[in-house]
Amino acid sequence: MSTAKRALTAEDLKHIDVYSDPQLTPDGNAYAFVSTAANDENDYASQIFFQPINEQKPRQWTFDNAQNSHPRFSPDSKKLVFQSTRSGVPQLWLLHTNGGEARQLTTFRNGAFNPEWSQDGRYVIFNALLENNDDVTDQREPTKEERQREQEEKSRQPLVVTRLKYKSDANGFHDDKHMQIVRLNLENMTFKQLTTADTDHNIEDISPDGKYMLFSANLDKDRDYELVHDLHMLNLETKVTITLTDGNGQYGNAHFSPSGSKIACLGHEFAYQGATLNDLFIFEAPTGDRTCLSNGWDFQLGDTMIGDTRMGESENGPLWSNDEQRLFFIGTDHGATGLYQADMNGELKTLYKDNNHVFGFSHRDGAFILGISTPLNPGNFYHMDSKGQPNRLTDANRVLLDNIELSEPEMLSLKADDGWEIQGWLLCPYGFEESKKYPFVLEVHGGPHAMYGQTFFHELQLLAAKGYVVLYTNPRGSHGYGQTFVNACREDYGGKDYSDLMSAVDYVLDKYDFIDQDRLGVTGGSYGGFMTNWVVSHTKRFKAAVTQRCISNWLSFYGVSDIGYFFTKWELGNNLLEDPAKLWDFSPLKYAENIETPLLLVHGEKDFRCPIEQSEQMFVALKHLRKEVEFVRFPGANHELSRSGKPEMRIERLNHITRWFDEYL
Repeated sequence: MSTAKRALTAEDLKHIDVYSDPQLTPDGNAYAFVSTAANDENDYASQIFFQPINEQKPRQWTFDNAQNSHPRFSPDSKKLVFQSTRSGVPQLWLLHTNGGEARQLTTFRNGAFNPEWSQDGRYVIFNALLENNDDVTDQREPTKEERQREQEEKSRQPLVVTRLKYKSDANGFHDDKHMQIVRLNLENMTFKQLTTADTDHNIEDISPDGKYMLFSANLDKDRDYELVHDLHMLNLETKVTITLTDGNGQYGNAHFSPSGSKIACLGHEFAYQGATLNDLFIFEAPTGDRTCLSNGWDFQLGDTMIGDTRMGESENGPLWSNDEQRLFFIGTDHGATGLYQADMNGELKTLYKDNNHVFGFSHRDGAFILGISTPLNPGNFYHMDSKGQPNRLTDANRVLLDNIELSEPEMLSLKADDGWEIQGWLLCPYGFEESKKYPFVLEVHGGPHAMYGQTFFHELQLLAAKGYVVLYTNPRGSHGYGQTFVNACREDYGGKDYSDLMSAVDYVLDKYDFIDQDRLGVTGGSYGGFMTNWVVSHTKRFKAAVTQRCISNWLSFYGVSDIGYFFTKWELGNNLLEDPAKLWDFSPLKYAENIETPLLLVHGEKDFRCPIEQSEQMFVALKHLRKEVEFVRFPGANHELSRSGKPEMRIERLNHITRWFDEYL
């Protein structure tokens, strides 16, 4: 089959505009959103756009080469507060919606984040990264030169570690700063610190009467050893904090009802550790009495779709209807996400679901703005009224999409060796001709508790553009198929999850005669990197493999990963101190001698989730055994290299992956 359009390239990654965070005006007549794309400085710029519902094209409201994000309209729709890095670190800025230049509101030393309005429009409440003795009334942002000198001085000092949670992949090594919550009085431009505990606090919502603030945090004295995230309500007048949850779970996405009498949130209490499905809870605001609306449901609340082009946060819900009788939220189900509704009796209703990815929404008076991505489109915004029919408002990436040929995935449903149903998708290569034989690549997602599905995925499309048949599936352990399914890989890594993948490969080889059975490749990242290592150490059927940000040795992972000390227990049933022999049995490194498949290891040097020593160990073992192996290290890159790493680094990573498959397949 010939095509008039060109094939997708790795460099096209730099030309994709990624939309996120739709925010309807309080009157529901317009909305703002964020568009993020690579800039000329090997970084990203995010701009805020505004679009009346009845206009065909959005208007750009910010233009500087910075990251402008988190737009929030004032209750009267006349002002917009947002955060921007234009001065150096994220600070809060204010725009009047009828025009004019943005005005800087904060100059906090370590930045200001996540602004939210009080309902009377007098206050903006936000997060600030503060040390214990910081004075919020006397904050000055250092100059670029001052910050550089501070960083140079810090690099010459030893790091003294006293906490278990002393690092994270997102933020690197921790110091004495914590996310606190601060209130800005816009009338006299004064600041008041609302929280002071030696922990991070996340703003959730402000009550309609302005008297209470919801926030999530772990305030327990043993918080360094816990993964608890409680929901709290602070009385802004008396300064009394009421803890709504009981210290046994993780809660968030909390919102007051329009009257302020109720609170809705998502959460769970680790019944299946990290594989636990979220529940939907209602709290009575005066008493804290709790009701679970989702008893009897068996699907994941929120968006667990995995991809490599989503940048920027978007609302998952639950959001209230005006009459307080319904809640709206995103749900994850069978390779797609949709918009759902629940009433106060827990009756679940689908408002919108198709073969695509609803990645965010905003709601006013029965109307919605939906962010929707498909396998053939990175994402646009749609307006959906009470009739339930989405009408497209934006046309992002039109020039790019008009010039490239993308592969439409074929949905598959197959049986595992024990009869379990496994969902997957197959991409045919660019210029596909049925009479030809094509090399094949199996992609394995990370998590493992995530989900492949109906969203745009540049890496998958790139492999198809390079001439490969691409198979991606959701083996047991994936979200989207109920609690039993997502929990099924725990304590069985390399067991039925591995056989699910091999069953999927067998299925497509039997069904499609255009796949060359002698040219099979496999790749994946994080848990997918573990599984790639496991696959090539347990079968010789693959002729090339690329393991990305992998796990090879669970013994060392326990102590070097930012999550290792609890993740090994959660997922494998034991930690290093309890049963090292069992962890070694789960470790692909144990079976390195069996590997005959040429293996490329790709890893970021600042990856604290699956640290680079995991690839180092596998590389040294295979090199020592004189196996065919290569190791590519990406300086400064963390675990998010494939999703939000520097654009040039992301492109280099893709070029190495395709180079390896081109060489061996």
